[in-house]
Amino acid sequence: MSNDRHETIMLYLKSHNIATVEQLVKITNSSPATIRRDLIKLDEEGAIIRTHGGVALNQFIPFQPTTDEKQSRQIAEKERIADYAVSLITAGSSVVLDAGTTTLCIAKKITHIPLRIITTDLRIALLLSEYKQIEVTMVGGRIDNSSQSCIGNQSISFFQNINPDFAFVSCNSWDLEKGITAPTEEKAALKKALLQNATKRILVADSSKYAKFSLFCAAKLETLTNIITDNSLPTDIANALKQKNIETQIV
Repeated sequence: MSNDRHETIMLYLKSHNIATVEQLVKITNSSPATIRRDLIKLDEEGAIIRTHGGVALNQFIPFQPTTDEKQSRQIAEKERIADYAVSLITAGSSVVLDAGTTTLCIAKKITHIPLRIITTDLRIALLLSEYKQIEVTMVGGRIDNSSQSCIGNQSISFFQNINPDFAFVSCNSWDLEKGITAPTEEKAALKKALLQNATKRILVADSSKYAKFSLFCAAKLETLTNIITDNSLPTDIANALKQKNIETQIV
């Protein structure tokens, strides 16, 4: 019987990403005490992780997916996130765009605004370099094959010496407790550097990446000024973010 419950719990988590004890009680017709015992066992087995307000699959991400692999995922959510991000940007601002498909979506929507853009992303730089009202700076450094972007000490040093108005950071994994994470120490250090001196430090990440994590922490969520994500993020997580005084836009 417990194996059947465990299978039901795991199937629910695979389709919903995160669940509360109350939700699992309902779908299994079990008591809260029974579900808590099940969750303790699944946690000990490494199948789940505990998150604020619930549990999620243990979705450790050892490798970063390529840009092409990410291009077709959560398209509508990325569009809405990008629309809101662009609404924050004022003409004449200096804007850092991290590498990623969500930030590429932002880039496509700012071509009409006079801006100074600093980016690690080759695709973003090539796209925006066609527009005379936009000054584009590539940070330089070694090119990472999976993301077609600059990484390494040269890139980090560049960010440590600028003070941009906005920095938009993307990620493959973020979590209330673990923060923004990356699969390599080098990529985590770069994200930390691109955020550190910006006036507005903004995470743009869809909810499918929530409750996932990689080995290295790039930034705790408390260091951000804004988070922009989509409306599939569980309500209790959105409320918890607001309680941490992080301005959170659900789009």
